[in-house]
Amino acid sequence: MEGPSRYYLTSIKDLPEDCLNFIFQWLDCNSDRESFGLTCHRWLHIQNINRRFLQFQCSFTQLDVSSLSQTSPTISSFHLNRLLTRFQLLESLSLSGCTELLDSGLTPLQDYGSRLQTIFLDCCFGITDKGLSLIATGCPLTVISLYRCNITDVGLQNLAKSCSALKDVNLSYCALISDHGIRALSQKCSQLRAVSISFCKGVSGVGFSGCSPTLAYLEAESCKLGPEGITEIVSGGGLEYLNVSNLRWCITGDGLAALGAGLGTKLRVLNLRMGRLVSNESVAAIAKGCPLLREWNLALCHEVKIPGWKAVGENCHNLEIIHLNRCRNLCDHGLQALRDGCRQLRIMYINGYYQVSVAAMEMFKWSRSDVQIKEEEITVVPNWPFR
Repeated sequence: MEGPSRYYLTSIKDLPEDCLNFIFQWLDCNSDRESFGLTCHRWLHIQNINRRFLQFQCSFTQLDVSSLSQTSPTISSFHLNRLLTRFQLLESLSLSGCTELLDSGLTPLQDYGSRLQTIFLDCCFGITDKGLSLIATGCPLTVISLYRCNITDVGLQNLAKSCSALKDVNLSYCALISDHGIRALSQKCSQLRAVSISFCKGVSGVGFSGCSPTLAYLEAESCKLGPEGITEIVSGGGLEYLNVSNLRWCITGDGLAALGAGLGTKLRVLNLRMGRLVSNESVAAIAKGCPLLREWNLALCHEVKIPGWKAVGENCHNLEIIHLNRCRNLCDHGLQALRDGCRQLRIMYINGYYQVSVAAMEMFKWSRSDVQIKEEEITVVPNWPFR
């Protein structure tokens, strides 16, 4: 005679933590993930430890600083401490738009930032070198955005010293930095991949001397770049994307020719928009020395004339996109050179042309029906981390 059967009452509460983790990770619906923690405290804990990214809600975007909300979230050390205590495995944190955040508010990162690799502090006007040092000593950062922050070379030097694994750094509109701070990043961060120094009027480019060949993306719009600075910017030999637009008053001499002197062989996207001192000689050097160039923005480059356009047509065999908006010295012969050469061309941005006849434009359209003619300029940056 068989013995009595035994029944064991179990519930989902008896599942081990790794099993609950497995269930949570298989949820592919955001609403399900957000409601997961409403079940009980144990499930809330599972939800908390699985959060990797935290972003505060505000109306700020880099493209429109005027959109900063008058009611931006006020984040203090107390608030950040509670959040970091709850979400202890964060890898990415965005405090962008927290305009009232002070250095002291970042203190908890020294205790809870051991996994934090990415931080965005765009328009955190209260953050200074002291706050940046707190972040650097507490977090193993690889990505940091300091757009419009009030940091100086001292802060950058401390950052580079503590975070040598940095890959992506956004310093746009950081008016207090100079080549000294850039030099610290270049020399101590051997894995740098992308840097933005746009509108940093104190940077001439010489700080990039001896930069790592891993540096592939550089935004340097409206910087006071000189010939030596241009040379140092490409000294690593690994640049694939370079934006040095608005050079009409920033550069002297023909320093752009350095791009075609053997160090720009990997360039794929080059933005020289509003380069009013961009000459035929520099365009010819770039066309010959940058064989992989896919997109070239020469809009408002008024000094480029027939010899320059011929050099582009004869040498840019891989060029797919070209920007020619409002180039005063683009004429029928220049357009013909682009039409007969540049066999891979598929998009041409052009408007406001003065010396190109209707007949020449119609001839271009007829013979190069494979090329789309557009007016509005759009430059796509592959894998750029701050857009």
